[in-house]
Amino acid sequence: MAVMERPRWTDERIDERFDRVDADIGELRAEMRDGFARIDKRFDQIDRRFDQVEKRFDQIDKRFERIDDRFHSMQSETTARFESMQSEMNLRFESMQAGMNLRFESMQRNMTYWFISLFSTLVASLIATSLT
Repeated sequence: MAVMERPRWTDERIDERFDRVDADIGELRAEMRDGFARIDKRFDQIDRRFDQVEKRFDQIDKRFERIDDRFHSMQSETTARFESMQSEMNLRFESMQAGMNLRFESMQRNMTYWFISLFSTLVASLIATSLT
């Protein structure tokens, strides 16, 4: 078997190889710059979309605030109406109670008069029967 002589690495060959590696690295860098530029554009688009989403959320927040205001207004109105009805019912109850108290006092007075009259009549009839 014959031994083949290997070519020697000369300065020119090494420079040639490094020039090719440098060119490949340069192409890779250019591709990476283009790729990063595309990624930056996509992020810009995403940022714009997020800005739109934030605006929509701000609008939704304002709508909820208006709904909260309406709810609080209705709650205040309902509370005021309830308190008004409650005070009116209390006045009517107090008036009715005062009327009932007067009626009961009148009935009690009448019953007392009837009892006194009945008792007096019984005592008078007992006295009259005992005298005869």
